[in-house]
Amino acid sequence: MTYKERYEQWLRDFADDPATVAELQAIAGDEKEIEDRFYTELSFGTAGMRGVLGAGTNRMNLQNVRRATKGFADYINAGDPSYRARGVVIAYDSRRMSPEFARAAALVLCREGIHVYLFDELRPVPILSYAVRHLHAVAGIVITASHNPPQYNGYKVYWEDGAQMPPEYADQVLARIRACTYKDAQEMDEAQARASGLLSIIGNKEVDDDYIAQVKTLSVQPELMKRAGGDLKIVYTPLHGSGNKPVRRILKEIGIRNVLVVKEQELPDPNFSTIKVPNPEDPAAFKLAMELADREGADCIFGTDPDCDRVGIAVKDDAGRYYLMTGNQIGCVLLYYILKSRKMLGTLPENGAVVKSVVSTELARRIADSYGLTTFDTLTGFKFIAEKIQQFEDTGAYTFVFGFEESYGFLSSTFVRDKDGVNASLLIAEAAVWAKTQGKTLYDILMEIYQIYGAYVEKVVSVTLPGKDGLQRMQEIMQNLRAKPPRELASLKVLAVRDYLTGERTDERGGKTALDLPHSNVLYFELEGGAWVCIRPSGTEPKIKLYVNTNAAEMAGAQALNDALRTASEALMK
Repeated sequence: MTYKERYEQWLRDFADDPATVAELQAIAGDEKEIEDRFYTELSFGTAGMRGVLGAGTNRMNLQNVRRATKGFADYINAGDPSYRARGVVIAYDSRRMSPEFARAAALVLCREGIHVYLFDELRPVPILSYAVRHLHAVAGIVITASHNPPQYNGYKVYWEDGAQMPPEYADQVLARIRACTYKDAQEMDEAQARASGLLSIIGNKEVDDDYIAQVKTLSVQPELMKRAGGDLKIVYTPLHGSGNKPVRRILKEIGIRNVLVVKEQELPDPNFSTIKVPNPEDPAAFKLAMELADREGADCIFGTDPDCDRVGIAVKDDAGRYYLMTGNQIGCVLLYYILKSRKMLGTLPENGAVVKSVVSTELARRIADSYGLTTFDTLTGFKFIAEKIQQFEDTGAYTFVFGFEESYGFLSSTFVRDKDGVNASLLIAEAAVWAKTQGKTLYDILMEIYQIYGAYVEKVVSVTLPGKDGLQRMQEIMQNLRAKPPRELASLKVLAVRDYLTGERTDERGGKTALDLPHSNVLYFELEGGAWVCIRPSGTEPKIKLYVNTNAAEMAGAQALNDALRTASEALMK
């Protein structure tokens, strides 16, 4: 069926939906827009599905949410008979249509005989992950597009371990989605769902209190917090998202009493009116927070994204200006604080393990090595870190201590199986208090790390390539690099190429060895001196991402090398 035929079919199939018909009729003369909306269906993978809101097979809308949920219900019902009663937990954030999508998903599941726990208001991703495990549910759904622009929304699926579904499960769900039609996906009447006991609403006490109590156990030095927590002043912005209540609560309960919230960004706002993109990686997202911090003389600034799985921070540098730390820098500061403190306290496990994504800094490995811990790499996506946690628990070979991704995701618990902005906020606040008792800031701690382990510079470059043409261009870039990989970049010899799609590492002499990670469309170039470059298409956004990492004895050398290497690497994507 052509894109034009799909467009016409939607006009017929949803003739009783005036809003959908009006939206589709409004683009009747725009062939490119029609093609973009109907040339394909929204992909469904380990991160669920995500896209621009609107009518069409390639858009996020109620029709696609219902159909995806019907396919997911069929997958659940094909499994163990107990799955139906164990049920599915559903959460949502502050984005456009999030409550409506969550309700539709709940009622489709109920119609298929599956018990649903639906949160009564927005909740962060980590609370959803915790709730799946806490309630012994078989699965979870969260309606969110994380840090994407306001025109996006998404549908993330979790399995019984509280982690996002692994590829083999997601593939089976996708097959069932494709096997059903939009007409197959029907909702149960909400009153009937409640009366039958299939729909349970989760209020403020059923999960939240237990989750907060568990997060408090992650404090490394609770006595320090009781003694000195009141001396730290934090400015916090939830960026109009779901972190507002749990982050403020955890900070208060561990002893941080001076928390100032950016009022303009405190309440949920699906339009994210004060910012272009609700992303704590973006310096512009901290503009209002920095203005407040300057007025109030705050020690540091916290910002969480709409679903509160990521957190970014700004801290005072040696000139007294607020410095926005990268995800790699935050991860390394937290790792250093945890390991140094736990060694002092005698609580560092002998078989401790650190887990990071393959595109995250190698500085973490150096820190872990110095404390006798083993570092494991995974593909990008916190579900792979969650898999490692489960492996450690199953085998007993290692004890999980800390995991992170360069994209501002951090975790020190095992009761949540996704990145956790509440957990991270606790750790960052505690590390900041620890630093302040020494007359230092977290920036000073970062400089201390560089002095001990060497200076590391990491740069991520994202090239946006939207639509069908963009997808083709990304494929061409990756194909060209596989066909003719560079022999050197910025005068640095390429020592080896890791192709995670084929699962092989090829050294400069042509020797091949197998990689021990799952197959993924990722190319990683190992360079002289420990530098490296990685290129991969994003799994959740229309972008291709370039990671450039360098190190040297001094920061100036590492930065100069990174600048040159970034220029050379960007040329590969043109």
